[in-house]
Amino acid sequence: MKRRWNWLLAVVLAVSLLAGCGSGMKQESAAADMAETEMSMPMEAPAATEEGFNSGTGGIRAQRQETGEKLIYTAELRMETTEFDRTAAAIEDLTAECGGYFESSSVSSWGRGYRDASYTVRVPAERYDDFLTRAGELCHVLNKQAYTDNVTEAYYDVDGRLKTQQTKLERLQALLARAESMEDIITIESAISDTEAQIESLSGQLRRYDALVAYSTVNISLQEVYKLSNVEEAPTTFASRLGGAFSDGWWNFLDSMEDLAVGFAYSWMWWLALAVVVILAVRAVRRKKLPGLPLHKKKKDDKQDGT
Repeated sequence: MKRRWNWLLAVVLAVSLLAGCGSGMKQESAAADMAETEMSMPMEAPAATEEGFNSGTGGIRAQRQETGEKLIYTAELRMETTEFDRTAAAIEDLTAECGGYFESSSVSSWGRGYRDASYTVRVPAERYDDFLTRAGELCHVLNKQAYTDNVTEAYYDVDGRLKTQQTKLERLQALLARAESMEDIITIESAISDTEAQIESLSGQLRRYDALVAYSTVNISLQEVYKLSNVEEAPTTFASRLGGAFSDGWWNFLDSMEDLAVGFAYSWMWWLALAVVVILAVRAVRRKKLPGLPLHKKKKDDKQDGT
């Protein structure tokens, strides 16, 4: 009886491996069919919806998602503003309007009194382009970068392995129901435990992919400034370039003096303590040079030396 169950267990495991190979071949065939379908699609402009967000690039992305492609969109925005509170509130309103949410946000203030904000915003993929366009209109954009990560192959590979493990689990459970000896039961239960762990891990990977595909990520860096940078037209003549250099130099000088004053205000106690130490050190050195004279005599001699 023991040999028969060992033989049956070996057959089930072999069939599971064959099922995994067959699932992988099906995934490759599906990927090839998907690629052929995309290549054969006519390059037509998609029709706009009532909201107007499926036109242009957004519509092409929607079509690619309908064909089964798994695309993750990420963008970086570095902006500056002279109206920090108004811009921060506008970013919050825009995020809510697009159906997104703040994954993280932080605001800090440095010595100059100006504030810096850092946001990680998650917006639905179909509103990704619209959000970027409208966010760039809220204030002055210093830098904008966008990335697209195609995880189609990795996604369907994980999905195929998940289905294989689920099929394996069903067969192991059926085998466990017919097991008689304790040794066979322990062996099968150990295999079931390993299979369930694999299923949980693969399911977690798919959930993470689904979340990243469904909601795009936009990292925003917002800086409060006294004057916007790089908003003038590029100078073309020597006089304009020279005037621009003087103007920039003047503003840089004012900024440096402002930083110096603020830094001194923060550390004035240290400067006062340093001045007291220097004065005491100078007086101690002068007393050492004239050890036999009283203090008023030393001052008198100092005045005579000065004359």
